[in-house]
Amino acid sequence: MKVSHIEHLGIAVKSLETAIPYYENLLGLKCYAVEEVAEQKVKTAFFKVGQTKIELLESTDPEGPVGKFIEKKGEGVHHVAFAVEGLQETLDMVAEKGIALIDHSPRKGAEGLNIAFLHPKSTFGVLTELCENPNK
Repeated sequence: MKVSHIEHLGIAVKSLETAIPYYENLLGLKCYAVEEVAEQKVKTAFFKVGQTKIELLESTDPEGPVGKFIEKKGEGVHHVAFAVEGLQETLDMVAEKGIALIDHSPRKGAEGLNIAFLHPKSTFGVLTELCENPNK
């Protein structure tokens, strides 16, 4: 697997409207994009910290993955996303090594990235997202 950097940290929040001011007013970060990803039943807000991004995730459906996460665990760190090259090849390789996949093939995520998740049962309890920018 060729990881170039941590692409983003995903943080589940109940409300973007409530959470964004904390990142902007207290931490001095600028929210540069808000986007709904209907397929994943979330609305996202992005902040840049150096090369890494913070992605706030607000569920648009209590039955969606983030809605269920918040119901079970509350607000907080939801996932760590790594930027990779050759996402499908990476998924095939990690599956061959016995890592449980949530996504067996890439799907579209926020900011036009191709994404796939590895199951936290195989990654020491951390939901891991692999991201590939199709335009690079």
